[in-house]
Amino acid sequence: MTLAFVPIDREPAAAGAVLLTGIPGSGKSTVAAALGARLRRAAHVEVDGLQQMIVSGGLWPTPEPDAEADRQIFLRARNACLLADSFAAAGFVPVIDDVVVRRTHLDFYRRTLRTHPFHLVVLTPGPAAAWQRNQTRAKVLTTDWSPLDEAMRTELAGQGTWIDNAGQTVEETVEAVLDAVGVGGWG
Repeated sequence: MTLAFVPIDREPAAAGAVLLTGIPGSGKSTVAAALGARLRRAAHVEVDGLQQMIVSGGLWPTPEPDAEADRQIFLRARNACLLADSFAAAGFVPVIDDVVVRRTHLDFYRRTLRTHPFHLVVLTPGPAAAWQRNQTRAKVLTTDWSPLDEAMRTELAGQGTWIDNAGQTVEETVEAVLDAVGVGGWG
């Protein structure tokens, strides 16, 4: 290995970024990883992983109001945007997965992420299907996040592409995402 410097960024940069959202258990992480695997060059930016990088003083979101937990939601979103922009500059399509149910959170992504076009995809299997999925996965949540579904439908209505993936396989959902946002040419 020579370890000579090799330029990191490429021309052209990646052709856009995808933000995959939905309530906990909607399939964001699974679909984001599978979507990235379908593209020629892609990076999965898992926002929960960014939260886990806080080794002291980290606060996960809770249903109860908490100013510090809210601040950390925006901190991890900012770091997701920084990573996504870095990957895009290097020619990798960033696929971000995060629970974004409030308009202020979405607007933050839109202001902070420099990579364009920005594709928002909202997975909407519904609270019952999300809860059932949550009970069968490795990281089982004990908090009922179903109220986020109504908040998301109210605050993000008309934004991005909405996919009801309750009855779909992961592969079917990935196909729906590719068709909806027109990123098939990225692969």
